[in-house]
Parts: sequence; structure tokens; C-alpha cells
Amino acid sequence: MSLKAQLEAIIYAAEMPVTLDNMIHLVQASVSNGGPPDDAAIKSQVRIALEELSSDYANANHGIEIRQVASGYRMSTKPEHHDMVRAFAKSLKPPIRLSMPALETLAVIAYKQPVTVPEISEIRGVDSSGVIATLLDRKLITTAGRKSVIGRPILYKTTKEFLLRFGLKDVAELPSMEEFEKLIAESFQSDLLPATGSDGGDDTMTKSTSETNDGVGGKHGKPSSGVHGGEVEIEVETVNIEVSVDDGTGSGGDDGVGGQHGKPSGS
Repeated sequence: MSLKAQLEAIIYAAEMPVTLDNMIHLVQASVSNGGPPDDAAIKSQVRIALEELSSDYANANHGIEIRQVASGYRMSTKPEHHDMVRAFAKSLKPPIRLSMPALETLAVIAYKQPVTVPEISEIRGVDSSGVIATLLDRKLITTAGRKSVIGRPILYKTTKEFLLRFGLKDVAELPSMEEFEKLIAESFQSDLLPATGSDGGDDTMTKSTSETNDGVGGKHGKPSSGVHGGEVEIEVETVNIEVSVDDGTGSGGDDGVGGQHGKPSGS
């Protein structure tokens, strides 16, 4: 991969401006090709590559540019596209914030679907009926008929909205349970929700509004997928999901309505 391509990927993925020193540190190994690092030479190469990259994006054929902000570099939409991008940003769905009980319940449904409320409660060790209504209201889960046992309890499975929110093609892309916990830990610990006293309904998940600034900052017009994003986010209180389920044990479900999960891009 060329140095310009590496720098472009770093700046694109960053939520905050990336400093020159940070980029030098990240690309140092590939630039030195395994030999003894020459700090002055590497710094010069990175500066030249950044200038060329900025020049490339300055072309009228690009709707974004690389700007120096707060002693760092970041990608921004160009001022002339502000009105169009602002209108687009207003049309985006607001992020969904999940409490720990809601996230645990959603994870169990994703990996064990179709599954009943008593089965979810048994896995989690607490009554899960309260958060089911919230997940249904947010259209992250839906009913999948009734189980053929005494009482015929309702079965639940994930929806296409679940796939959209988590940036998945289908449920087959869901990682293992260990990977899922790790991704949640890495992606969502930056904005934690306060602990809730129960698994009660609407308190487990709240919407937050999308906002845009009046300038050309940030990632306007660059929605992230998945679990980061972008930029659609799922924010949770914590990450220690303790559910005992085996990979791939969930019952099928057609594309978009049954299955399991994976990450956001990085910020």
C-alpha cells in the first residue's frame, strides 16, 4: 500500500484531527521497510505525501477536502456543498442508545433466535420482559410466530433494521460471542449511559438527535456503517455481556430478520 493511501485511510477513519506525529508513528514501520528508522527522512516523506493528498482532494471533482484543524488533519465536506450536506444530515436516523439490559437482551435474541422471553430470561438470569417492548418499539426485533410448547409463547427474532443499525449484510456476518463483546468494548465505551435500576421499558433506550454544525467540519455526508459507525451509532452503558450461547446456534431466519452481529468504523 502506498504511503498516500495509508495516510488517507487514517485521516478518513479518525473522528478527531490526526496530528503529523501520530501519522508518522503509525506509518513508520512500513516506510522504513524493516530497516533502521530515519526520523527526519520519514517525517519529510509523510509531509510530502500529505501535501500531494491535500492537492488531490482540492480538485473540483472531489466533494471533500483535507484540512488542517487544531494542529491536525481531518476530512471535511467543501463549503460549497454545505446546504446539500446539511439537508442530507437532517434526513439521517438519529442514533439509538442501548442500556446494558437492552443490549444483553438483543444479543441473546441475535444469537439464539427465534427465542422466547422465558428462554431469554433464563440465559440472562433476570426477567427480560420489560426491555422486549422497547426493542420492538425501536424495530430492532420482531415476532416470529409461537413456539409449539405448553402456553405457546411468542418467538422473537432480529429485523432488517437491526442489520442496518449494525452495518451487516446478513446474520451470517455476526461474529463469535467473544468478538461481539470485544467490539462493543472498543466501540461504545466512550459514551456510557448511567446505570439503570431495572430492566424497565422506555428507560432502557433513548433517542438522540442528529446535529450538524454550520461549517464544513467532520464527516458530513459520510455515514458510517455498523457498529461505528458512522454516522449511525449504537451507544451502550457497559460491555461485560454475560450470556452463555454458542456460535451459530440461532435458528435461521431469512435475510435481514434472523441471526447474529459485527463493528463500526472507526473513529
